[in-house]
Amino acid sequence: MDTSRSFTKIVFIISLVIAAVAFLFSAALSRVLLPLFPLSAWKPVAFLTQQQSSTHSSSTSMATNKPPVYFFSHGGPNVQYETQHPAYAVLQNIGKEITTKVKPSAVVVFSGHWEADPNGIEVNSAEHTDLIYDFYGFPPEYYQAQYPNRGSPQLASKILDLLTKAGIKAKGVTRGLDHGVWSGFHVAFHPEKNPLNVPLVQVSLYSNQDADSHYRLGEAVASLRDEGIVIIGAGMSVHNLRDLFATRGDPRPLPYTVSFDEALKEAVESSPSERQARMRDVTKRPDARQAHPRFDHLMPVYVAAGAAGEDLGKRTWTLHEGSMGWAQYRFGDVPAS
Repeated sequence: MDTSRSFTKIVFIISLVIAAVAFLFSAALSRVLLPLFPLSAWKPVAFLTQQQSSTHSSSTSMATNKPPVYFFSHGGPNVQYETQHPAYAVLQNIGKEITTKVKPSAVVVFSGHWEADPNGIEVNSAEHTDLIYDFYGFPPEYYQAQYPNRGSPQLASKILDLLTKAGIKAKGVTRGLDHGVWSGFHVAFHPEKNPLNVPLVQVSLYSNQDADSHYRLGEAVASLRDEGIVIIGAGMSVHNLRDLFATRGDPRPLPYTVSFDEALKEAVESSPSERQARMRDVTKRPDARQAHPRFDHLMPVYVAAGAAGEDLGKRTWTLHEGSMGWAQYRFGDVPAS
C-alpha cells in the first residue's frame, strides 16, 4: 500500500515538472516567435488573399468586358451589291457579333480613305453627315446609295481631348462618311437587317504612311474601350488597284498577295510586347510596296493594333483574290453571351 502511494506521488511530481517545463518553454518560445509572426498578422493575410483574389477577378472581368478592336478589309463600293462574294457573309457575321454580343455604346472608325496632314489628325465632329462617293466609273446606282448614320459631337470632343493629351495635333471638322466606312458597314451593319443604332464617329489617318505614328494613334484612343466603345480600322490587308486593272480582275492571287498577307498575319498575331516592332518590319519587306503601292489601306490595322494594348490579335478570316487581300482581324475576346 505504502509502495503504491509512493509510486503515485512520484508520478504526480514528475507530471508537475513536465507541465512546468512545457509552460516555461512555450512562454519563452512565444516571446521569440511572436515578434516575428504576430497573431494579428494571420487574419490580414487571409483578408489580403481574398482581396487580391477579388481584385484579380475584378480586373479579369474588366478586361473581359472591354470590347474587342476590329480591322475590316472593307472591299470596294461594289461589296454591298455582290452578295455572293465570300467576304459578304463574313462581314455580315462580324457585324452580328458586334451588335449582338459586344453591344458597343458607340463606334469609332479609322478608314484608309481619309488622310489628313502628315503631322495632324482630323475628327468628324458633326452629328449628321452625308456620304462621300469617293470612287469613279461605277454604275449610276452606286452614287445613290444611302447609309443612315449618326455622329456624336460629344464623343468627337472626347477623342480630340485624348489626342491632344497624347501630344497629337488634332482638330474637329465637318466631313462626310467615305465609302471605306459605309460600303463595308452597309454589309456588316445593314440598316434594316442589323442596324448599328449607336453613334458613329470617323477619325482620319495621317498622310505620312508611317507605321509607328499610326500605332501610337491607336494607343492614344485605346481608353475609349473602357467606355464600351468599339474601335474599327477599315482598309485592306493587300490593296493594289494598279494590278487589279492590269489583270482585269483575274481572281488568281498574285504571289505578293499571299506572301504579304501571311507576313502581316504573323506580325499582328505576335506577342503584344513584340507586335509594334514586328508590324513595323512588315512595312520594310520587299513585297510591301507591291502589296500596297501606298500604305493608306494598310495603316488602319496599325491603328487597331495600337488601340488593342495588351490584347492579342487574331486573323479570323482571309481571302487572296488577285491583287487584293481580305484579312479580317479581331484584337481581344468577344464577351461571353
